[in-house]
Amino acid sequence: MLSKAMLQRQQQMRVTPLKTFMALTNAPTRNFAKANMASSSSDVKLQGTFLKGRQADLPTMIWLPEITEPAENFQKFFSERKNKILDVRNVWLLNYRNQGGSDHHQSYDMEDVSADIIRFMDERQITLATIGGHGYGAKVAAATASANLDRFTGVVQYEGGPLNHKYYEAYQELEAYVDYASKLPLSTMDGAAAVRAIEKGIACQKWASIFKQNLDTSGTPFWKNNMSGLARNMRKFNPDVADWSQSYGLWPGQTLAIFAAHSRWVHLATNTLPFYNVFPRLQGQFPQQITTHADGLEGPMTHWMHEDPEGDAWRLSQRMYRWLRWNDGAHVLLADKSEAGWYVLKDRGVDYNTGTSHGEYTPEHVHHNYLYSDQYEKSRQARGKEGASPGQFLPVGQFSPADKQF
Repeated sequence: MLSKAMLQRQQQMRVTPLKTFMALTNAPTRNFAKANMASSSSDVKLQGTFLKGRQADLPTMIWLPEITEPAENFQKFFSERKNKILDVRNVWLLNYRNQGGSDHHQSYDMEDVSADIIRFMDERQITLATIGGHGYGAKVAAATASANLDRFTGVVQYEGGPLNHKYYEAYQELEAYVDYASKLPLSTMDGAAAVRAIEKGIACQKWASIFKQNLDTSGTPFWKNNMSGLARNMRKFNPDVADWSQSYGLWPGQTLAIFAAHSRWVHLATNTLPFYNVFPRLQGQFPQQITTHADGLEGPMTHWMHEDPEGDAWRLSQRMYRWLRWNDGAHVLLADKSEAGWYVLKDRGVDYNTGTSHGEYTPEHVHHNYLYSDQYEKSRQARGKEGASPGQFLPVGQFSPADKQF
C-alpha cells in the first residue's frame, strides 16, 4: 500500500480523478501465456505485433513501449486510418525482455536488452530499420542504435530519451507502484481481489489500467511481466531502467525527438541539453526535429499524448510521418531525401600531385533490406548488366566488358 503522503501528493498533482474518456483505459489487444524464463541472456526471445504497411517493400520501424506497458497498446495509434505512418513503414510493436510475451531474464543490462533486439532483427531478416520508443522504450532505442550504427537509419524519441530519471518525481511514482505490485500476495488471492488491490494501491488510474493489463486472472493470478525482477532492478543504487550511462555512446544519424510541453519525464528547461550531447544532429533543429507537442495538455496524460484528445494524436502522427518520409534514412550531409540522387557534395581532401581537390560525389543510399533483397539482381537483369556474385573475382588487370558495367 502506498503511504498516505504519497497518495496526498498524487491528488495534489491531479492524478485523480482523471478525465473520463475511453482512451484512458487500455483493453488488452492480445492474450499471452505465462512467459518463459530464459536460462541464458543470449537465449531471450522477443515477441511483438507486426503491423504491415499499406504498400509493398516498405522499410521497417521497430517501436518499443514504456516500462510495464504492453507494446500492443500502440496498435490503435499506428493503425488509425488517418495516421499515414503505415503508408511509409511496416511497424513492429516489440516487447523487450521481461514484458508482454517476450522471455524473462534477471538481467536488465542495456547491452543485453540491445542484443535481444539485434537478434530479433537477424531472425526476421531485417537489415536496416528505424527504431523508436516511448519513455523507457526511447532510452532503449537510443542505446541500441548508438551501439549498432550499421543497423539503423533513424531514431525516434517520444516522451523519453538519454536521461537519468532516478530523481524524477514521475519515475519515483512508478517505482512505488512497481514495488507495491511486486509485494502483492497473488498466490492467496483470486482475480477479483487482485484487481481491487491494484485499484486501491495505485492512485493513478492510467498506471492502474496498465498494471491490470499485466495481470493474468484466468486462474490463480500472476504477473505476465517480470514484476519482481523489475522491482529488484529499481531498488538498485543506479537502476538500469532509470539510468543513462555515457558508455552507451551517441547516435550521429537522423533523429526525431517529441515530448510534451509540460512533460513530467522530459523537462523543457534543462533536459534538451542531454539530447544535444547524444544526438548531435539535433543541434539547431528546434522545432523541426526536436520539438514539443500538446502545449495545452497538463497532468499525467502528457506522457500519453497519443491517447488524449487534447494531445491531438493526428497532428502527432503527422510529425512522425513527415520525418519518416523526408529525413529518416537520408544521408546526414543532405538536407533531406529530396536531394538524394542528384545533389553532389565536394569530396574532402586534396590530390597533392595536382594541387586540386578530389572532386564531387553523390552520397550513396542503399535498399533498406539489401542483405535479403533481390532488388539489385532484378535491376541489373532488367538493364542487361551484370554484377559479381559472392566469391567471384576477375583475374588481376581484367575488367568486365564496358557494356556490362553498372
